[in-house]
Amino acid sequence: MTIMDDSPAALLLEHEAELDLATPPGTAERAAELAELRAEVLRGPGERATEAQHAKGKLTARERLDLLFDPGTFTEVEGLRRHRATGFGLEHKRPHTDGVVTGWGLVDGRQVFVYAHDFRIFGGALGEAHAQKIQKIMDMAAATGCPIVGLCDGAGARIQEGVTALAGYGGIFSRNVRNSGVIPQISVMLGPCAGGAAYSPALTDFVLMVRGTSQMFITGPDVVQAVTGEAISQNGLGGADVHASVSGAAHAAYDDEESCLLDLRYLLSMLPANNREMPPAEPVADPVDRRCEALLQLVPADPGRAYDMRAVLREITDDGEFFEVHEQWAGNVLCALTRLGGQVVGMVANQPSVLAGVLDIHASEKAARFVQLCDAFNIPLVTLVDVPGFLPGVDQEHGGVIRHGAKLLYAYCNATVPRVSVVLRKAYGGAYIVMDSRSIGTDLALAWPTNEIAVMGAEGAANVVFRRQIAASDEPEVTREQLVKQYKDELMHPYYAAERGLVDDVIDPADTRSRLIGALAMLRTKAAPLPSRKHGNQPQ
Repeated sequence: MTIMDDSPAALLLEHEAELDLATPPGTAERAAELAELRAEVLRGPGERATEAQHAKGKLTARERLDLLFDPGTFTEVEGLRRHRATGFGLEHKRPHTDGVVTGWGLVDGRQVFVYAHDFRIFGGALGEAHAQKIQKIMDMAAATGCPIVGLCDGAGARIQEGVTALAGYGGIFSRNVRNSGVIPQISVMLGPCAGGAAYSPALTDFVLMVRGTSQMFITGPDVVQAVTGEAISQNGLGGADVHASVSGAAHAAYDDEESCLLDLRYLLSMLPANNREMPPAEPVADPVDRRCEALLQLVPADPGRAYDMRAVLREITDDGEFFEVHEQWAGNVLCALTRLGGQVVGMVANQPSVLAGVLDIHASEKAARFVQLCDAFNIPLVTLVDVPGFLPGVDQEHGGVIRHGAKLLYAYCNATVPRVSVVLRKAYGGAYIVMDSRSIGTDLALAWPTNEIAVMGAEGAANVVFRRQIAASDEPEVTREQLVKQYKDELMHPYYAAERGLVDDVIDPADTRSRLIGALAMLRTKAAPLPSRKHGNQPQ
């Protein structure tokens, strides 16, 4: 005989036993499912796709992230995101990540946000979900005040998604502009970038490219040939060396992805997280009071003799290290990020070994862009001057050297960061003024005893000022030499500008490093507010 137990406890046990028969998988089972799903996402579309990527000499998106970030620090967001488009077979192909990996990690212990196209999925083409992921990570970078890096390897807009893909680019472009000068934005070109997609890198602060595998162009070779009849390869049209040395659209070109990403880490180490912070300082073993005796031999006193300004930079900077921007483009001016006494500094210097160091259209544009970058991110500016003037010629005048020279002038005049200039040798005419002279607001103007600051060179000046006397002379050449010497003695001696307060001090070249470090330390608390305005109307 069975005794019925109608107690509440017995009824509860009976109810739980019934529930067990229909209970869905528990938390442990769900966690195991999630782990398998994550593993599938990390594997990506399969070995064949990965092998095809490697066969092109390219790494996968996740391999690139491993090189960029400190080990084990990358955190992915929206890794399970999939598109919701239909038509043209898209509804049957909905891979996770939708062809772009987004997230954040640490680079030398500092937080950096990233999006990395996965060419193995839809060729890295941008669709609605893909674009929304990039836009979200850009917003997160801006909200937290951290740099954003784009590892670009995509085939442009996803044609099957039509106008929604194009709208996705618009959202990215608007964020590029909104974040400009607020957080560092760096584009690393590791594959193709065609059509409207190329405008996002153009809006960022730095563009790095890899030879042989990365290209940027608005219209591809097929379209170019159809419209103009010109036959050209993808690399010939928009490869790394083309943009690094001809168009100026790339700041640096590398032989492989590994060296590119290593240099990217170095670049990030010299940029602040955002425009409200100072660039990161580092302990330095190179003595701040080290005398640079080699400078006495590196720079010839004769203003007509060429030398390599990079040797000067290596002599005065910490351990001789610097990151040169646009090294292959507009070589008559050098722009570099470096450190002096452990503090990040932006260097602008004329390069006498290229076109005698003259300023021209491209050099002015290159230097102006760099000055603006440094000013936006609180990086002090040091200008090393050895300039004979602006490059004369019909092509330069018709090409707009006035407009482009005005860009550099505007950038310097608008900069509020600490600014120190050093005249090494010649500084003639309008180019002297433009190269951060005292008259346009440099905080401290120094000069070597070899400096020649004047409207123009003595020979040219004598031909203009004394042409009647020379023409009337029985011995024109002798008279000309005498008058050239007179002009030099009266108006071009090293202390002429110092006597008139246009140079703060004439210094021993060997003391250049210590004087620069001391000047920048003094200027560290500089405050120079600009007039209240929406923005200026800079030359274009």
